[in-house]
Amino acid sequence: MWPLLLCSVLGLAVMIERCYYFFRLRLNYESFSQQLKGLLAKRKLKEATLLCRKHPNPVPHIAGLYLGHLGRDTVRNEILKREGSFALEKVETRLPALAALTHIAPLLGLLGTVTGLVAAFHRIEMLGGQVQPGDLAAGIWEALITTVFGLMIAIPCMAAYHWFESRADKIARRMQFIVSELDEFFGKISVRDFKVEDVEATEQAMKAVG
Repeated sequence: MWPLLLCSVLGLAVMIERCYYFFRLRLNYESFSQQLKGLLAKRKLKEATLLCRKHPNPVPHIAGLYLGHLGRDTVRNEILKREGSFALEKVETRLPALAALTHIAPLLGLLGTVTGLVAAFHRIEMLGGQVQPGDLAAGIWEALITTVFGLMIAIPCMAAYHWFESRADKIARRMQFIVSELDEFFGKISVRDFKVEDVEATEQAMKAVG
C-alpha cells in the first residue's frame, strides 16, 4: 500500500501541474488567427509581432518566429522545425511519467493480490486445513484492497494522460495550421510591401526573444 500511496501522490501532483500549465496555454485560435492576418493585411508588422509575443502558447510563438524571418525561406523552415520540436517537448513534459503510473499502479495492485493469496494459503497450511473464514479474512482483504486501490489510481491517471495528450496534439496541429496560413497569406503578397525598417525591427526583436 505504501508504493501505491506514493504513486497516487505523484499522479495527483503531475495532473495538477499539467492542468495549470495547459490553463496558461489556453488560446482562441480562430480569434488569434483573424487578428494576426488583419494586422498583416494592414501592413502592421510590428503590431502583429507584439500580438504573437503576448501569448505563452507555442502557436503565437511559432507565428512570431515566422514573421521574424520573412524572406529567408530555407532558414525560416529549419528554425520553425527546431523551435516547434522544443515547444512540443515542453508541452509533453511529465506525460511519460503519468503514462508509466497507469501501468505501474495496477501491477502493484496485482502484486498485492498475489501476496495476499499467498498469505491466505500459507495460513491454510499452518492450520492443517482446519480453518475458519476469519482465519483467511486478512489475506483475502489484502488481496482485494490492493487491486482496488491500484485501479483507483490507474484509471484517473490514464484518463488525464489521454486528455493531456489530446491537448498536445491539438497544439501541434495548430502550429502547423498557423504556418500554413502564413504561407498562404505571404504567397499572395510580397514581403516588399512591408516597410524595410519594420521587417528589420521584427527580425531583431525575435532574435532577442530567442
